[in-house]
Amino acid sequence: MDKAVLLAVAAALCTATASVCQRAGARNTGPAAGFDARLIIRLARQPAWLLGIAAMIGGFIFQLTALRFGELALVQPILAAELLFVFGYLAVAGSRRPRLRDWLAAAAMSAGIGVFLRLAAPSGGRLHAPGSSWLLAGLVTAGVVLAAVAVAFGLRGRPGASASRRAAVLGSATGISWGFMAAVIKELSSHLGDGIGAIVTTWSLYLLLAAGAVTMLLASHALAAGPLAASQPGFTIVDPLTASLLGVFLFGEHIQTGPAALAGEALALAVVIAGATTLSRSCLILGEDQHPACLDQPAVSRAADTHDRKPVAAGRH
Repeated sequence: MDKAVLLAVAAALCTATASVCQRAGARNTGPAAGFDARLIIRLARQPAWLLGIAAMIGGFIFQLTALRFGELALVQPILAAELLFVFGYLAVAGSRRPRLRDWLAAAAMSAGIGVFLRLAAPSGGRLHAPGSSWLLAGLVTAGVVLAAVAVAFGLRGRPGASASRRAAVLGSATGISWGFMAAVIKELSSHLGDGIGAIVTTWSLYLLLAAGAVTMLLASHALAAGPLAASQPGFTIVDPLTASLLGVFLFGEHIQTGPAALAGEALALAVVIAGATTLSRSCLILGEDQHPACLDQPAVSRAADTHDRKPVAAGRH
């Protein structure tokens, strides 16, 4: 279990790096006019986006290995720490100083994840799920994701519909897809000890490639649709929730379900959600998008010979 935790933390660090870098690349392409498959081609011309892809691959390798040693219900909630690492990146490299509220949100989110894992105590589970269960899980996941995409692009034609709403819906759809991908990765991880031949002949590898391509396209549209603060909660919260449910449904993983444990788990999840939501709306992150609500917070000058502050200019995922 210790190996799984450390590997999951490493995966969270990589995915946070990917999120920041891909956002930087997506911001330079502008919002997509519709569901445009050529968006990937345009993004591939951005060095920051390519760096994000490399970090995503690293995160996948760490996640795959973590799931070999631990349960979905253990590994995926740890990956929610991605947002904490995003916050850390921006706190160090951003042009704004974190507020006390930001630090409290980060602390609450960290504590919530720890308490949830302590109370849930994920354990057990089987290596492989029945084919009928995979079919049901795949159909339900595809249906929910398609419905979310339809809602997101339906909002585009409605007067008053904001880019933030579209980004939030697409971010949630991406989180669901990532949760399903995590379940497929868990299935694939069971073949790691059987050699390359076993890996390339298992159906889970090809389902993962197909689902990964779709999820990458979803994530790119979510990042291009609106501010990172809108899409990030879907990435961070919906992914581990979906994966944990699939861990119980597909692999028969066990979590503590006594009345006291369930109450504590629900409270811990509420703290995580509140912390993640607050942190994703931090002016540290919103300021990267030059959000109007943060224009009254001065930016920190990086000049070595002065401590003066200057406001961020208004402008423009």
